[in-house]
Amino acid sequence: MDQKVLNAQQWVNATYHAVPGYQPCTENGVTGWATMFSLTHALQHELGITTLSTNFGPTTLSLLQQRGDVRPGYGNSNIIRILQHGLFCKGYWGGDTLGVYDSSTLNAVSDLKGDAGLDPSNSFTQPKVFKAILTMDAYVLLPGGSQEVRDIQQWLNRRYWTKASSFIIPSEGFYSRDVQTALMRALQYEFGVPEDQATGNFGPTTQNGLRAHQLSSGSTGVFVQLFSAACVFNGAVPSGDGPVRTAFKATFDTLLGDYVRAFQSFSALAVTGRGDYQTWAQLLISCGDPDRPVAACDTRFHITPSRAQAMRAAGYATVGRYLDEDPDSTLDKEIQPGELDVIFDGGLRVVPISQYGARDLGDFTYSQGFQHAQRAHDRAAGYGFNPGVVIYFAVDYDAMDEEITSNIVPYFHGVQAGLASKGKRYIAGVYGSRNVCSRVTDEAYAAYSFVSGMSWGFSGNLGFPMPANWSFTQIKEFQFSAGGDVFDLDRDAQRPGADGGAGRSDVGGAMSPVEWYLRYIDQLYATAQAYGSSDPSLRVMEFLRFPTYVDTYNQGWKVLIGDVDRAWIDYAQQHGPQRMTTFRDPFYGIAVDVDHFGAAANSIYLKDAGGADSVTRGDFGGWGGDLCTFYREWQSSDPRYSSGEAFCRDRLAKITVPSTFALDDLIDDVDGYLIGMAVRGGTPINQAMRAHYGGGHLTRFGSFFSRRHNGRIADVESAARSLLLADSDLVVAGFRAGLIGLSCPQPSDIPRDDLDSFISGYAKLISGLAG
Repeated sequence: MDQKVLNAQQWVNATYHAVPGYQPCTENGVTGWATMFSLTHALQHELGITTLSTNFGPTTLSLLQQRGDVRPGYGNSNIIRILQHGLFCKGYWGGDTLGVYDSSTLNAVSDLKGDAGLDPSNSFTQPKVFKAILTMDAYVLLPGGSQEVRDIQQWLNRRYWTKASSFIIPSEGFYSRDVQTALMRALQYEFGVPEDQATGNFGPTTQNGLRAHQLSSGSTGVFVQLFSAACVFNGAVPSGDGPVRTAFKATFDTLLGDYVRAFQSFSALAVTGRGDYQTWAQLLISCGDPDRPVAACDTRFHITPSRAQAMRAAGYATVGRYLDEDPDSTLDKEIQPGELDVIFDGGLRVVPISQYGARDLGDFTYSQGFQHAQRAHDRAAGYGFNPGVVIYFAVDYDAMDEEITSNIVPYFHGVQAGLASKGKRYIAGVYGSRNVCSRVTDEAYAAYSFVSGMSWGFSGNLGFPMPANWSFTQIKEFQFSAGGDVFDLDRDAQRPGADGGAGRSDVGGAMSPVEWYLRYIDQLYATAQAYGSSDPSLRVMEFLRFPTYVDTYNQGWKVLIGDVDRAWIDYAQQHGPQRMTTFRDPFYGIAVDVDHFGAAANSIYLKDAGGADSVTRGDFGGWGGDLCTFYREWQSSDPRYSSGEAFCRDRLAKITVPSTFALDDLIDDVDGYLIGMAVRGGTPINQAMRAHYGGGHLTRFGSFFSRRHNGRIADVESAARSLLLADSDLVVAGFRAGLIGLSCPQPSDIPRDDLDSFISGYAKLISGLAG
């Protein structure tokens, strides 16, 4: 509770409670939109407006402009007082004398303007500044925000805020809908669009302006600034060599060109390295250039032989189709008997989509997600889809962020549980806006995203970059003609290397990725037996971790758990199966590293695991080593992650967030622990892995939490604290120091509360996944 906020709430309610249309705010001392709305009502009343609105709209702005800037000597003390209370609610000292525009008020307005990027030397309150004060927009860098984004926000404010259709945008370091609109307006101003006609929409005038201002290496000026700003707003681009970033700049240099090429590749555009029209469009709007060449599509209409032939001739290679539909639907949109053969015979692949309603918030609950997943499983199995096929579950409306939290994410937790109840034969994907896809991926572990990009006006698309795991994105709905047979078709861009849909080989009982992997382990085990080993399970684990977790990291792994049988390695390479390096996890549908799993399993098998408040070399060979490198990543991160728990929440065990401890790493560690312990108990490794991937993987995190940490979050914290601090085993201490690095603050050197925050974040993640 802030006393100055409480004073504002009490004053505005007491002063204006009898005014018709006034909406009182709760007197709780906590700043919020309700308080700002009440202050806006008060200002409107003072300006003579009789029909009050929570919106600080054109009428309010016009009447305020007619009176001039609010400044020392301003005639209406109540308006000054409203201003001062607004400043207090935003965290600035609004004044020493309420109702008087005193020196403290001058300083507060100057500070706010400086924070927003405006000229702080003018301490008067212009109407647009007043409007900015009566919002919940922040003008200081907020936790998790980007200083680079904030610099651009301030630059946009400074350059354009006085334009007729422009307003002051937040400068807190987050890309948002308001920031995206401001960037579009800035482009329109620079194209020469009259100030009062700059709408921020991506219309023909804007498109023509972009075509006329294409950029390349050596270009300079404001359009490079606006282009690089759009690049920064779209964030780091995933690539095989790590995320690619750029900076806000006025010259199109080599680094910006590198970013553009990475962005074009990630966005499935022609890789030119130039700021061409398609790249401009993709940076600015969710559908990008809707007429660019694409090879995927989706439709609710049945694919007949003539349609398949016409679609293939038009360049389409993949089509999205519905597994099922609502019982009361009259659209008749689900896949028909024999249709898959028609699709495959026509040279097309198919993307299975599951949608029941999905157009209102009430369509999304955990139980509905569970039921829908079971129905989708049964339909997909009925069509003969093989294990490992991705099914996209739809969110076909503009879900607000709070709705994603309250309903959409729980729905997808239900989807995952429903698929798991059927043996997790199929992988869960998500269809929806960029924000829906990113959050469901981050919080409910959807493997791939199908983005509703053609709905460019969705709030979930404006101000959000493409999810890193996107496979398809809709860009245009049109009528497709197959020799006079006209039907609705959505054009979809498809990202190479992501989910490619299902082909004929994915239907009808072909061997699943799991079975390929298990047969590989069987063959390795048989090779170890033929080698004459008395412990073929150990030999298998040695081969799996070699050479990365034997020789690559100098002598570290040899000291931690020992060397491998080199003669066995030579024998296996000559007589064993061809080495597998990655494996697609059947639950999450992501690639995991076979050598990392082998190292974790080998470590546990040889060195066992620790207790409730202790760790072993076996722990360090799995989750412990990854936690050390993740600790180093935290200590090397941007200062905005002073909270270790926040760092874990944002970056630990994610599908699409690059980190030293991503979800695939945790899966390797957990599976390595469970299988390593099973082998220690006497089960041959090939049998242990068949049991695990035959059903044990469905509860892997719960099993790890209960077996390694007794099902107690306090024990996770105790083990992690011991791992980061204990020095009883000099090999463990040395291995930890090597992973963290001597130039990084050691866990024992940082404040205990900071370390506890980091440990708590890790423990909450483990217990959360277990649940």
